[in-house]
Amino acid sequence: MTPRPVTPGPEALAPLSVVIPVRNEAAGLASLLADLATAPQLVREVLVIDGGSHDPSPTVARLAGARVRWLPPGRGRQLAAGVAASDGPWLLLLHGDGRLPVGWARAIGSKLHDPTPRRRPEAWYFNLAIAAPGPALRLVERAVALRCRWRQLPYGDQGLLLSRRLLEHCGGIAPLPLMEDLDLVLRLRRQAQLRSLGLPLTVDGRRWRRLGVWQTTLANAQLRRQWRRGVPVEELAVLYGQGTP
Repeated sequence: MTPRPVTPGPEALAPLSVVIPVRNEAAGLASLLADLATAPQLVREVLVIDGGSHDPSPTVARLAGARVRWLPPGRGRQLAAGVAASDGPWLLLLHGDGRLPVGWARAIGSKLHDPTPRRRPEAWYFNLAIAAPGPALRLVERAVALRCRWRQLPYGDQGLLLSRRLLEHCGGIAPLPLMEDLDLVLRLRRQAQLRSLGLPLTVDGRRWRRLGVWQTTLANAQLRRQWRRGVPVEELAVLYGQGTP
């Protein structure tokens, strides 16, 4: 008797590998992983790369079905390792404190399966939404949207959706402890068009609450300015951890 061929399930055909670097993100990580679990037809695998958490982040990730790896802390190093360990043709890079919006899977799926020919490759990001009240933060969100629209400069906390081929063509993710997102986007926008998915990705507002809106904005701007001037990223990572410019 000839055996009946096995038809692969939707998970086997899912195109998207999700890579999430974390360090002490257990409080919000479960919700993010639950968001991702709602789209098995899209998400092939979730890789959580832990950078030395002192909280239950790795346990939360394993219980949610994610693959977990451990590395010394450094978001660029963690992202690069996660990408190297994944095998999907498409990549979604996220931070561990984000929450995906309603309709995220439909929006991403439409990009992955869009047959429209393009003059340039495309990558996509979410709009920034900060989970804290106040008109000053709403102004920050609008400023970020304008920056992304006119300068094509989304940062890592907005997520990044792109093909593996495009990432490899741009040179991959540099194993930097800080500024890995800006380094990647500056290279990426020379090769591709960066576009908004038109949906908000909500990030934790704890840094904004702790330092204050304008102090956080100033500190981040000064860190970027020092990086462009050649200050070693290791020094900047220490300053970022201290919350001071």
